Amino acid sequence: IMGATGCGKTALVSLIPRFYDVTAGAVLVDDVDVRKYQQQALRNKISIALQKSELFSVSIQENICWGAPQATEEEICTAAHIAQADDFIQTTPEGYHTMVAERGMSLSGGQKQRISIARAVIKPAEILIFDDSTSALDLKTEANLQEALRHAKPECTKIMIAQRIASVRQADRIVVLHNGRIEACGTHEALLQSCQTYQDIYHSQIGNEGESNG
Repeated sequence: IMGATGCGKTALVSLIPRFYDVTAGAVLVDDVDVRKYQQQALRNKISIALQKSELFSVSIQENICWGAPQATEEEICTAAHIAQADDFIQTTPEGYHTMVAERGMSLSGGQKQRISIARAVIKPAEILIFDDSTSALDLKTEANLQEALRHAKPECTKIMIAQRIASVRQADRIVVLHNGRIEACGTHEALLQSCQTYQDIYHSQIGNEGESNG
């Protein structure tokens, strides 16, 4: 999902776990209106990684398994590998048992996002939502993350809010929002041919990112 700041991207995905309810129409999960689910049953299906990573003053391991407290060490390490976090975790003084400072102040923005992504990945969810949660990652790390997700969770529906064309160009469908409405929906190639807003975003970024970074 792409679009200008304030166009409704987060509000749109927030309808899925019912942080908001629709005022018209319906949101369906597995062909069932989300309002017909028990709230806990619905939210058990969904895992979310936010742009602003909320970390706690506990160990890295405990932060990762916050949403899956029964997770094994192997599952925690696997989630960290998928999130491209294992390499930097291994360089910390006590590895996965290293304590995190309040609000994650001991970590960089990219490190916090990767721990937050690992926390989302470790939950056995059917729908993964990334709300601009890769914004602090370089393009190579993000590409590695997406490749790892494709292999590790092939059946999981992944919804990504992003600002960069390189982040979304491999998606099955890209939604372009404008002033709270869907302006266009299609593949990267189709939108380059048919959507002026997407073309404008593409051409504004291509000088910085280049084709080779897709």
